[in-house]
Formats: sequence, structure tokens, C-alpha cells
Amino acid sequence: MAKSLYETLGVNEHASADEIKKAYRKLARKYHPDVNKDESAVDKFKEINAAYEVLSDKKKKDEYDMYGDQIFGGQNFHDFAQNQGSNVDLDDLLKSIFGGGGSSSAFGGGGFGGGGSSSADLDQRINIAISFYISVKGGKHNVSLNNESFDIKIPAGIKNGETLRVRGKGSVGRMGKRGDLLIKVEVSESPVFERKDNDLYMSMDVNLKTALFGGKVTIESLINNDITLKVPKNTKNGQKFRVRGAGVVDRKTSLKGNLYLTANLTLPNIDELDEDLKQMLEEKLPDA
Repeated sequence: MAKSLYETLGVNEHASADEIKKAYRKLARKYHPDVNKDESAVDKFKEINAAYEVLSDKKKKDEYDMYGDQIFGGQNFHDFAQNQGSNVDLDDLLKSIFGGGGSSSAFGGGGFGGGGSSSADLDQRINIAISFYISVKGGKHNVSLNNESFDIKIPAGIKNGETLRVRGKGSVGRMGKRGDLLIKVEVSESPVFERKDNDLYMSMDVNLKTALFGGKVTIESLINNDITLKVPKNTKNGQKFRVRGAGVVDRKTSLKGNLYLTANLTLPNIDELDEDLKQMLEEKLPDA
């Protein structure tokens, strides 16, 4: 029975958990997009992470060891991953395949066997709202449901509309069998930032002196550490600046997006300027 997830990590089917972890770390370093600039490295890196997601989880690994590549419709894992398209999250796809245990699978219906209700029938869905800050930095959120109160982990970089799965917190069925809790996350808007994918955008106030003669501007980002940016002379209103790696972390690759700043020129109150300076400005400033 073909089991190509092991081939993805370069280990045999009898590899220990330690050997699987070592192989994963070695390959992850080799194909990490920060290190490997080959265009195919990103897809390879995603496949490695997704394969490890299954083989490092005993429950998922046991199911995969039983059914092998039948789970992927008979394809090997590489072909299966490539056929999903570049925008598909392989980790989430595999979680949906393995999430129901023995009674739920990629083939739908009643799965591979197991009588009674499937775990999916016992799944519950709820919505929660989190702050923009938590969506970027990650944190905890308390949920009260089914006479229980528990904290869930919000991963850094989660996007509006994403769904988190909390295993074993859904409805209770016969013989104590329990489904999962599926939590759709709604992210509140930020008064400061706009987010596009993993990039952040915000306005940056620049006073007239700095805009004309150049200087440094300190930005209180509220999310990252304060950033000091060098502004060149003759900076125009609306001019854009980029701070690499100051955006949102990608949940799968651990790479960070960028922060884009738009200069907003602030003018002094003319009535508060020295009289001689006011007169000189009025006489010397060009009309156009």
C-alpha cells in the first residue's frame, strides 16, 4: 500500500517519532523560503509542513498507516497537493480529511466504517469576535458552551472569516462520543491599520521641517515595537515607505509581511510662527 507522506519527509514507514521530527526539521530548513529562493521551494515547504502535521499526530498517523494514499484518492501526496492549487491551505485540508477520526474521511458519507453517528454529525459551529491586535499577535479567547468554560488559542496571523477546530468540544452523542467545535473568527476593524493578506498599511504624520530637509520619524505601531524611519528631504504628501518584515506573520511559512506607510504632511499653525519667519515665508515661498 502506497504511503507517500513518508516519502515527502524522506523516511520509511517504520521511522520513530524522533526520526520523523529530525527529518522534518532538516527539510524545513532546506526549503524555507528565507533560505531557498527557488520558486518551487514554497510549494515544497508547504508539503513538508502538511506531511509532518499528519505524521507527528498519533491519531492521524494511525489512520494514514491503515489506509495510505487511498485518503488522497489513490494519488501520491505530491500530486494531490499540486492538484489543490496554490491558494489552498494544505494543513487545513488535511485536518478536514483526518478530523473525524475513523468515522469520517475524505470520501464523505459514513467514512470507512464504524457504526452510529459520525463525529461530523456532532460538530458544533459558533462565531467569535476578536480584536485586530489579537488577530495579528495571537492570544487566548474564553468560550462558554455546553456548561463548560475554556480558553482557546488564537494563532498569530489569523484572518477574518477563518475557522478554528477545537477537538472534543462539540455535542455529545451516544456512548459519550463527542464532536468538535468549529469556531468562525470575526476580526474587528482597526482604526490605525488596513490589512491586505499579510501586509499592513497605515498613515504616518511627517512635519513640514522633516519633509523639507529630511530627518527621522518614530512610528508607534501599537503592534510591533516602535519603528524609527529615515525620511529623505523633499518628501511629498502621500509618499509611500516600506518596512520589511513588520507586517503579519504567515501561519504556515512563519514569514512576515511588510508594513507600508503613507506620509501625511502636517503643517504648522501660521499664527504661531515668529513674525520675521512669517514675513520671510510669505515673501520667499514660490507660488507654484
